[in-house]
Amino acid sequence: MLTQEKAIGDFVAENFRTAEVFKKYNIDFCCKGGRTIEEACDRKNVNPEDIYRELEEISNQKSSDIDFNSWPLDLLADYVEKTHHRYVEEKTAMLIPYLNKLCKVHGDRHSELFEINELFQESAGDLGAHMKKEELILFPFIKKMVTAQRSGEPLDKPHFGTVENPVAMMKDEHEAEGDRFVKISELTNGYQFPDDACGTYQVTFKMLEDFENDLHKHIHLENNILFPKAVALEKTF
Repeated sequence: MLTQEKAIGDFVAENFRTAEVFKKYNIDFCCKGGRTIEEACDRKNVNPEDIYRELEEISNQKSSDIDFNSWPLDLLADYVEKTHHRYVEEKTAMLIPYLNKLCKVHGDRHSELFEINELFQESAGDLGAHMKKEELILFPFIKKMVTAQRSGEPLDKPHFGTVENPVAMMKDEHEAEGDRFVKISELTNGYQFPDDACGTYQVTFKMLEDFENDLHKHIHLENNILFPKAVALEKTF
């Protein structure tokens, strides 16, 4: 039975296929996954019963998706770093030259490309710094907590006081990235390239769309699974 008090992020944490329902109704399930369906629908002028019906249909289907919600936290942190962090690093290195080229070749007819390029360049810089903070500070502490829990050893208090402090910072930065990509999506008309788009133009827009989709899953794994479980684990010491 689906409950009205359940957060959107919890639905997606339990079954990632439900993300497609929220994307269909343009409801943010990662950066703003702490809201209930009713709260999100009220802002979007959507009937929540339509969403509950589609979620119920998905919950009744068999799934072979990876159950990230059952993974140990150290494994999940490693997965995020080696899968999603690497993806960001590799794709930003490819997208920046493409966007620069589009501005040079097509900017006179499509001035929005300059703002898209600027927004993505900002995202690349901010995400790079953001991921390093996770890799050097937050993720190592999460792994220390898992090790201490397994060994029964005491956990040393971190220099940042409590894991809730870096988690709050990371979530704020996630929301900033989410807002930035909302703007990029609007400027690209939902990543629909114009009639006069060359092959590079089309490939670049497809890469931008894939980048946003990967970022949504990346943030979802952290905001809706890794971070709340890390906060709960710290309270056990």
